[in-house]
Amino acid sequence: MRYPPYAPFAAALCAGALVLTACGSPESAATGDADGPIKIGLVYSMSGPLATYGEQYYQGFEAGLEYATGGTMEVDGRPIEVTTRDDAGDPTKAVSAARELIGEGYDIIAGSTASGVAVQVAPLAEQNKVLFISGPAATDAITGINDYTFRSGRQTYQDILAAGSFMDDPEGKNVMVFAQQNAFGQDNVDAVTTVLEAQGATVDSVLAPPDTTDLTPFAEQVRQADPDLLFVAWAGETASAMWKALNQQGVLDATEVVTGLDIKASYPVFGEAEGKISFLSHYFDGAAQTEAEQMMREFVEDNGGEVDLFTPDGFTAAQMIVHAISEGDTTEERIKALEGWTFEGVKGTLTIRAEDHALLQPMYQVRLVGSGADAVPELIAEIPAADVEPPVAE
Repeated sequence: MRYPPYAPFAAALCAGALVLTACGSPESAATGDADGPIKIGLVYSMSGPLATYGEQYYQGFEAGLEYATGGTMEVDGRPIEVTTRDDAGDPTKAVSAARELIGEGYDIIAGSTASGVAVQVAPLAEQNKVLFISGPAATDAITGINDYTFRSGRQTYQDILAAGSFMDDPEGKNVMVFAQQNAFGQDNVDAVTTVLEAQGATVDSVLAPPDTTDLTPFAEQVRQADPDLLFVAWAGETASAMWKALNQQGVLDATEVVTGLDIKASYPVFGEAEGKISFLSHYFDGAAQTEAEQMMREFVEDNGGEVDLFTPDGFTAAQMIVHAISEGDTTEERIKALEGWTFEGVKGTLTIRAEDHALLQPMYQVRLVGSGADAVPELIAEIPAADVEPPVAE
């Protein structure tokens, strides 16, 4: 299939391109017909404020299935069926969709573009004893939440440790977190507080409602606070308005600013800052130069898409799922297969920590070269996975 540009889409991926609707318990689906299809449910943001992120995830998932199955879309002769559901970033919709899929016999659920969604779907996986692979949702709360939940992307703590690699001694410094008033934003506040207060900094925050489009009052609060360092954690369609507000209020000239590099569409906005922002990066197109990255790009572009920030999260999820189902027919066997697994992914060597299912992975320091619409990312340094490893969740 070819992807419509920046449009929601839903598809079933399997040898026969079918979506099963037969009912059955997760246990029967996992241990039933050994020659039957393997049913995977994707619940993610096909619409809503994070739809662009969701699209990247889905394109990466398709590429990852192609890569992990060697183009067969089968595991041990069993075709893979994927059914998609749109949660629109709404936890209630996500839980409802996941319940429906589980009721129809799907014993593997993946997706969760939004952190608020992931923390609601994870308990459902435990209750129904199904495997759940969370996607771009960065909340630290997913790590260690239960035995049935894994993640295919990075977590907030890894972002913060990557940001810390830019900083001089934080002792006595005033640090502010500018974020949205949601699970993702609060996670960043908590992580920055944990990491930097332990090193002698004072941490404060300004949180804006996620649906607010007039961000000038919040940018003004940041300017008046005059922090030594501003850490910005933002996601979704209001990012451009947020950066413009900070620039207009003179914040980018007045303090050191560190943030995560966002999707390609944001580069022109960042480019206007002309080197005033330091970037940590979970991923950008071309960051890793691995075989898996090359294959992912070729597959996505051949199908009319474009590799971006969260494409690897879908790719990694597909790798994890194919490995799990190749190693066992029951959820328990699949969990055991994933715990402690080290594999080569888009970003290089990745490890699923057995104790809490954290995904250990490298991160990046990045600069934007060029200004305005010509701004493109350039790798400064790869930060080894060991340097951004989060503490084991208790």
